[in-house]
Amino acid sequence: MVDSARALKLAGTIKKIVASELESTIKDPRLGFITVTDVRVTGDLQQASVFYTVLGGDEDREQTAAALASAKGRLRSTVGSQLGIRLTPTLDFYLDAVPETAATLDRALHEAHVRDAELARLREGAHYAGDADPYRHPADVEQDG
Repeated sequence: MVDSARALKLAGTIKKIVASELESTIKDPRLGFITVTDVRVTGDLQQASVFYTVLGGDEDREQTAAALASAKGRLRSTVGSQLGIRLTPTLDFYLDAVPETAATLDRALHEAHVRDAELARLREGAHYAGDADPYRHPADVEQDG
């Protein structure tokens, strides 16, 4: 059975290698402003999923995905030579959805804040339609009794 600590250490090393290679060696003009956010390695150390984000629009993301697909073999050989393990894991690149999710959560939180402020504003001049406390209390029951 493979030690998960070894897989985590290998993932961290792969992340550093791929990020430095993308920064210094890969000179594809389609490669946008890319950040490697995470690497996950399977338990058998045969596959590595590399998650990345790209600054820009949809066109920048598509071009970066194409550049990564064309540089996949070169990156894998570099990872294999620097890791020094018997079998080099295959690299699969996935666009990380964290920025879009964070933006959606920010919008939802902002909308909730706006609605809370509106409710607070409506509550300022409000008063009860009947008694402020319509429930009977033990002291009231003794006086009625």
